[in-house]
Amino acid sequence: MNNTFTHSIVAALGAIAGLGSTACSDDFLEVTPPDKATLEEYYSNYDHIMEAVVAAYNPMRCYDWNNSQYAPLPFCADAMADDVWVGGQSVSDNQHLHKMFNFESSQNSSDALTGIWDQSYKGVRNANDVLTYIGWAKNALTDEQYAEIDAEARVLRAFYYNQLWKYYGNIPFYMENLSTPYIGEQKSHDEVYAAVIADLESAIDGKALPMAWDDENIGRMSRAAAQMLYAEMVMYQNDESREAKALGYMEEIINCEDYDLATDYAGIFLESGEWSCESIFEICYKDDGAVRSWGDGYVNAGGTVYPRMIGPNEGVAEDGVDSGWGFEPVRSETYDIFAEGDVRRDATIYDARAANYKKRYQDTGLWLKKYLPYSANNADQKADGDLNFNNNLRIYRYAETLLNAAELIITTGGDMAKAQDYLNKVHHRAGLTDNKEATLDNILAEKRLEFVGEGKRYWDLVRTGKAQETLTPDEYGYRTNTWSESKKYLPIPLSEIDASQGTLKQNNY
Repeated sequence: MNNTFTHSIVAALGAIAGLGSTACSDDFLEVTPPDKATLEEYYSNYDHIMEAVVAAYNPMRCYDWNNSQYAPLPFCADAMADDVWVGGQSVSDNQHLHKMFNFESSQNSSDALTGIWDQSYKGVRNANDVLTYIGWAKNALTDEQYAEIDAEARVLRAFYYNQLWKYYGNIPFYMENLSTPYIGEQKSHDEVYAAVIADLESAIDGKALPMAWDDENIGRMSRAAAQMLYAEMVMYQNDESREAKALGYMEEIINCEDYDLATDYAGIFLESGEWSCESIFEICYKDDGAVRSWGDGYVNAGGTVYPRMIGPNEGVAEDGVDSGWGFEPVRSETYDIFAEGDVRRDATIYDARAANYKKRYQDTGLWLKKYLPYSANNADQKADGDLNFNNNLRIYRYAETLLNAAELIITTGGDMAKAQDYLNKVHHRAGLTDNKEATLDNILAEKRLEFVGEGKRYWDLVRTGKAQETLTPDEYGYRTNTWSESKKYLPIPLSEIDASQGTLKQNNY
């Protein structure tokens, strides 16, 4: 697959790496731009604006490791749900994940989820920079270029705010980057939602973004990706006033010719399946010439460490599977929920129960196959193999579009025949010939099976009011606490509270 836009990250970051790399520091203001020009002079043409656009994508690539904390987006969400265990060497290995799993996170540095906070605010800042720069370069851009980049930056900003809003709720919020002393006003979760969803709606309805990008621009936010983000936020907020609009966006994706279900479910998660007809948005990684390394994992582009984290430890070389660190073993109960003949089970879960490897904490012998560390997937990297697997993260797939639409049809009182058809398409693609009635419970059950390991389950349990009855102590003594509404938002890291000069109020937790 031609991944020109993704590959351009290397060159673009090399040109602008010094122009800003931390969420709260102001040292980027002291860096001389690459050609000794002022910032306003440098960002005065299309090519340089596109460097800034590339930089706005980079923070999402580094959720997995940002030189400080491992915080892969799907793992962080799934750790709080009920399909996988956290694993690793022990309960103290990457303690922030274990604390999240047991709903006992604290604001302290070893317990707090800082990686998503840090990377998301870097993304917000970089997206805001793009919106500033296009104002400087407006005379050098065509109307179409200006509108497209403006919409793209606003969708990116919404993507980053969505992570902050879901995990932390009540957050510092701003649409223009802050000046000294760099302290943003904290908004409530409802206020953040209202501002982000309105801006996202405007970016979508301007139709400046294509429904899908061509091969030269794979990796960029499309209008369809923005519509999926919109539906995710509306459904998580249970915003009945916008459900019809969200459904309309899902129907637009369904009715366009750019997306469809891939015929081979297992093939979706292979390198050859990246950006297939089913892919609406992926976070891109590569191993070809990849130079990401320990100590500069944020600056240098390349691959991801996530597969290394979640493979079985020391020993499994069968099927091309490389050694991992033993995180995210799949629960045996998850394996058992798949019906006989459901092709998703063996495409989702790698069964190593009979293999010889070093068993670590919470081991089940079952591993998330979708992102396993295959030896071939980091064979062409040039730096640190741990950090340079080429497994793209699938963020939005067409299957989710169909299930979103089916659910929204029910909640808005729409055409139930369509809802049934959308559910059937996903169910039958899995190799199952029976028909499940299109009810909310059946749609959510289908979504669970479809997206094991993709970070969807936890948010669905919370938004549908099922978290408290589902996320309870387990029979093994691993999870000893029950989820409650007070656990919906994670504590804001203490370092951010301290830096806010008394302006940030901590979440209840």
